[in-house]
Amino acid sequence: MTQLEAARKGQITPEMKRVAEKEKVSPEFIRDEIVAGRLIIPANINHLKYRLDPTGIGIGVSCKINANIGNSSTTSNIDQELEKLHMAVHYGSDTVMDLSTGGDLDAIREAIIQASTVPLGTVPIYQALETVDKIEDLSWPIMRDVLEKQAKQGVDYFTIHAGVRKAYVPLARNRITGIVSRGGSILAQWCTAHNEENFLYTHFDEISEILKAYDVSYSLGDGLRPGCLADASDAAQFAELDTLGELTARAVAMGVQVMVEGPGHVPVHQVAMNVERQQKVCHGAPFYVLGPLVTDIAPGYDHITSAIGATLAGTAGAALLCYVTPAEHLSLPSAQDVREGVIAYKIAAHASDVARQRPGARDRDDELSRARFNFDWNRQFALSLDPEAAKAKHDSTLPQEGFKDAPFCSMCGPKYCAMKITQDGRAIEEERAQLVSSPRS
Repeated sequence: MTQLEAARKGQITPEMKRVAEKEKVSPEFIRDEIVAGRLIIPANINHLKYRLDPTGIGIGVSCKINANIGNSSTTSNIDQELEKLHMAVHYGSDTVMDLSTGGDLDAIREAIIQASTVPLGTVPIYQALETVDKIEDLSWPIMRDVLEKQAKQGVDYFTIHAGVRKAYVPLARNRITGIVSRGGSILAQWCTAHNEENFLYTHFDEISEILKAYDVSYSLGDGLRPGCLADASDAAQFAELDTLGELTARAVAMGVQVMVEGPGHVPVHQVAMNVERQQKVCHGAPFYVLGPLVTDIAPGYDHITSAIGATLAGTAGAALLCYVTPAEHLSLPSAQDVREGVIAYKIAAHASDVARQRPGARDRDDELSRARFNFDWNRQFALSLDPEAAKAKHDSTLPQEGFKDAPFCSMCGPKYCAMKITQDGRAIEEERAQLVSSPRS
């Protein structure tokens, strides 16, 4: 049975127990959220044979982040991708997607599955395209074989762009950036070339049967997502979203877990509306957003522009935030890009949890703040999202170990530290209070 089917029977699986332990909630709560379609546990039965540590994704648990890795036809190799995987998981990514489009795709995927302790997602149409000479040669039998292969290997969730319907392709014609999703553009071209409906839509129930057999979760892809602010929240995007709502209901009825992917470029004032609309249309299924980027003018810094949107989306109810690295729009990310992207999105997810007032979400903030006021530098480092970076920044100007106990940093020095002045002021107040309260000699 899938996690969803087990939950419907009232069962609590080992995966539900593990997620409950990590989230500090009851296993019954996790089970009931799965039944309601608000939470998924992407855990392919064949990935569980390796090192997978189950993760819950949903509005009722902590906000999660995803890191994209994967090589291209021009760059990277298995060792580099495993280094990126390690970097992503080490700094806190909750899931990883292998978006490889070149090289030995089966070998790369197998290596990542065996090494990954977090759920792994893929976009199977990338491998399907590698088996043909041109997009028009794609077919349902080719796609079916790829789905079977990847499901058997242990992939935990598939991005399936079944919502890119033939009738919606013209709706994106007047966009500034057109169709920016790889999978979306591939399927739009196929529909146009054949003048036929998207084969992922027409064979959706057959896809669901494959996913059900291995408990692979759907990540229903937003193939018509906006690629710039001007294209956000348009007719093409929302037409596809309506279809994703239909497909969510169909998949869930068949016992398959579902999350839904969301837009990539959205102005600040439209972010919450996009989340709320998805929750309504897609029956509360977990929302998995790429960013979104809230401005288009910062290439090289899009981990920042997108982390702003991700914080807003997480606060509004998005369950999984897909990171964006500084390399977005520019190049294949390096391991360092992965690190910076993950940290930016750990900030966004944590800020969202604090904003949603999740129990215990602010405990780490308060503990670090107390360490900061007490000039406990080493404790500050340990509590930070990137201890190595925090320590390196401090030590760049005051490297001697003695300064780890100093009541100041190099910005204010020993004379102008506001917190030290505050502490001295409190000491004066306490001394005065003791004098007043002590009996006269």
